[in-house]
Amino acid sequence: MAANIEIEAKALITKEEYDKIVHYYEDEVSKEYDQINYYIDTEDLFLKSLGIGLRIRYLENSYKLTLKAPMAEGLLEKDQSITRESYRKLSRTKEFPDGTIKEFVKMFGVKVEDLRILAKLSTHRIEIEDDDLTKKVAIDKNEYNGIVDYELEVEGNALDKARAQLQAICEEVGIVYVDNLKSKQTRALETIKK
Repeated sequence: MAANIEIEAKALITKEEYDKIVHYYEDEVSKEYDQINYYIDTEDLFLKSLGIGLRIRYLENSYKLTLKAPMAEGLLEKDQSITRESYRKLSRTKEFPDGTIKEFVKMFGVKVEDLRILAKLSTHRIEIEDDDLTKKVAIDKNEYNGIVDYELEVEGNALDKARAQLQAICEEVGIVYVDNLKSKQTRALETIKK
């Protein structure tokens, strides 16, 4: 199982701003792909109430289970590769995949049999090649529960630095920078019909 610290600055943008950014950086695209996130929690969103995110990501014909927990700055991110069959078991019979993440979730007092896939979010991601290699820039189109939104994010090694880089990108392109504090998972879970 891999673990790292994720530090990102994000801005929700309009469709017009998304088109403007995509056009502005069209010659600097390093990668473009689609991914699907399946967000997992209890029916009463117990993990969310602790600030913890749990998902399965489907990308390039593989599945990865990821847990994100808040830290002083950024998120502790733990990843575990799982099989398609493990994803299907969770999806169909609520059988949570064995491994370190299952044990980690239990430490929070969660009964793993209460965990469910509650929301699905599809992302079309465009990654921008950065000349100085100090930041990773992503332009996302997200679709979930009948909603489409657009997001610009910069990954860095310090939140203030990532925010400054994101603000500089917005100024360069000519759009207003407004910090987005809601993750994709939060936005998707907030749209669940109860």
